[in-house]
Amino acid sequence: MARCLLVLFLMLGMLCRAGAVQPVTVKTSFYNLEPENLAVVVNDADPDSIEVGEYYRLARKIPLQNIVHVRIAGHARNIALPDFNLLKRDIERQLPGNIQAMVLIWTTPYAVECNSITSALTMGFDAAQCVKTCAPGKASPYFDSASSNPKADFGMRLTMLLPVVSVSQAKALIDRGVASKAVPATAYLLSTSDVARNVRARYYPPAGIFPQKKLRINVLHADWIEGANDVMFYSTGLTSVDRLQTLHFLPGALADHLTSVGGDLLGTEQMSSLRWLEAGATASYGTVSEPCNYPQKFPYPSVLMKQYLSGASAIEAYWKSVDWPAQGIFIGEPLAAPYRH
Repeated sequence: MARCLLVLFLMLGMLCRAGAVQPVTVKTSFYNLEPENLAVVVNDADPDSIEVGEYYRLARKIPLQNIVHVRIAGHARNIALPDFNLLKRDIERQLPGNIQAMVLIWTTPYAVECNSITSALTMGFDAAQCVKTCAPGKASPYFDSASSNPKADFGMRLTMLLPVVSVSQAKALIDRGVASKAVPATAYLLSTSDVARNVRARYYPPAGIFPQKKLRINVLHADWIEGANDVMFYSTGLTSVDRLQTLHFLPGALADHLTSVGGDLLGTEQMSSLRWLEAGATASYGTVSEPCNYPQKFPYPSVLMKQYLSGASAIEAYWKSVDWPAQGIFIGEPLAAPYRH
């Protein structure tokens, strides 16, 4: 059973991009993102960002030279492109040459016009997506690749945002990432009653067990789960997800919901992706502008799980699972890697 499921994961990963196999040329198939390859970007205008950034540096033993200092005044959720370009240049001039990924230690800003700030920093600002946010997006060359060196292979430094809504919550999130390890766990993949937001369900792998990974996969026709104490993956499609307060997310858990503006982190129109982190997940994803329900603009659960179970960190697995990421904000603790040997 385990071998059959692994083969199916590999097939689903290849078939996800517009239904066709997409060959990718990379240099290696090993994961090697380490603390020395991660830059920590701190907002010196925000004392909470400074405190959490230092806590993270110590928790992950990140070299001091990897701390990048910027100054962002105010609390704007969305910044204009000229301001973003100045911020990007300020960050890049401080980066050591070995940096493969970055983590932003703040909650705002999280959007650059219609793009997310994590995608704009990683792939560059996509102005075409803002002409019509419901149009198809620009494909990521990193999608479902075997690359362990995105900067050398594709010219990309992966970016994730570590929210600092409160210092205590941010430190708890960091602690969960550091504590993540492979333990008996379950992936909950929900096929919901919301037809428009349930488009990823067709890409779910079948229910089954990976004994060597201590993971059970449950595929459920339901709008929520309640009382589960072993959540490592949670994938669903709804505007808002109920009963999160009844769940226990294991350290390293990945969870997200397909909806229009879950990545509007401080918005109230729909459930913010922050709710997943507050409930105990270690990383999540959402879109900052109306994407329409293209599955390519959201994590493919089969690819996300395949990459994570293969030893990818949270930032690698999430970035590899999204084909058209311009509108999507990646949030959480980037180095969580419970399945890395």
